Amino acid sequence: MSLRSALRAQTADCHAAVDTLFGSFNLSRTQDYKAFLRAHARVVPSVEHALEEAGINSLLPDWPERRRAHLLAADIRELDDRLPVPLPRPALRCEAAVWGAAYVLEGSKLGGALLAKAVPDLPSSYLSPQGPKGAMRLFMDRLDASMVDDPGAAVATARDVFDLFLKAGQVELEAVP
Repeated sequence: MSLRSALRAQTADCHAAVDTLFGSFNLSRTQDYKAFLRAHARVVPSVEHALEEAGINSLLPDWPERRRAHLLAADIRELDDRLPVPLPRPALRCEAAVWGAAYVLEGSKLGGALLAKAVPDLPSSYLSPQGPKGAMRLFMDRLDASMVDDPGAAVATARDVFDLFLKAGQVELEAVP
C-alpha cells in the first residue's frame, strides 16, 4: 500500500470530522468567515513552521510557493480582524511525520478551492488555488515515491494535524455570535 493510500484510508474519519465541523461555518456571513480564517490561523502557521524546521524543503523543493500562512494573515488583516494565538507546533521527528503533516495541509487546498465559491466579495487569497498548475499532482507523486520506514508515523502525525484543525475550529465556532 502506498503512503498516500495509507494516509487516505487511515485518516478518513478525521477528514470527515474536519469537513463536518468547518462545514458548520456559514462562509457567506462575514463573522463566520472571519472565525473560519482565525481557526485556520491557529494551525497553518504552526504546521508550516514545523515542516520547515523538519526539512520539508528537501522533500518538496517548491515548498516556498506552497506556503499559505502569509495569505491567511493578509486576508485576516484585510477584514480588519486579529490574528489569533497559534496552537503549538506538531513534533515532526522523522520524514514520515513530515509527509503526514504536509498531506493534511496540501489536501486542505482542495477543500479551500471548493469553499472559496461560498465566500461573497471578501478577501479570499488563502482559499484561492495557489501554485503552478499540476502542484497537487507533483505533491502526490512525491508522496507516492517516498520510501518512509514507518508509515504509522505519517498517519499518526496526519491525525494529530487534523486534530489541531478540529480544536481550532471548535474554539472559533463557539465564539461566533
